[in-house]
Amino acid sequence: GKRDSLFWTSYSDLMTSLFFVMLTLFVVAVIAMGRALRDETKLRELTEEKLKKIKEIESSIENIDSTWFEYNKIHKKHVLKIDVSFDTGKADIENIPLATREELYKAGKAIEKFLDKAQKEFGDTVKYLLIIERQASNDGYSRNYELSYDRALSFFNYLKQNRNVDLRRDNCEVLICGSGTHGAMRAEPDNATNKNNQRFLIHVLPKPGIIE
Repeated sequence: GKRDSLFWTSYSDLMTSLFFVMLTLFVVAVIAMGRALRDETKLRELTEEKLKKIKEIESSIENIDSTWFEYNKIHKKHVLKIDVSFDTGKADIENIPLATREELYKAGKAIEKFLDKAQKEFGDTVKYLLIIERQASNDGYSRNYELSYDRALSFFNYLKQNRNVDLRRDNCEVLICGSGTHGAMRAEPDNATNKNNQRFLIHVLPKPGIIE
């Protein structure tokens, strides 16, 4: 009767209202999901771009002039190809031949060229830590650590004071290091006769900071 008719009318209105509520919620959910997917895609693209930039920065350090340096991928160090042998107990740069000093200058210029190129390519975003390390022969000399440090410092000072090549700059911090008879990349046999352990190792470590 009339009561049943009123019930079904009210029921129909309620179902219609619920339908529109559910439809509205569905539309809102679809919009939210679409926005979330776009944000996730954008975030993934930014992350991939950052990773690509970091890899590009890391791989760039391998490209210092191979005329003077050989890059060791395992230890991530550049081995100076120039044979620089000081007399026993000596660290003064004047102790080595003039021709060798000229080669050291050219090697320093190669590092300088790399840093200048990095500055142009990456700007202030990337800074570098340059470590000049000198090793020593395992010959029993009691002050090999001090001597290896003094020789590394002598190399740096020669470039800066004698040849006007200052490797310190806004995008590069320089550390002088003497590893003596220890450290990585020791040449075998590691004894007094092996002069290959009297060598310079150059570490160029990128500090990417925040990649935008």
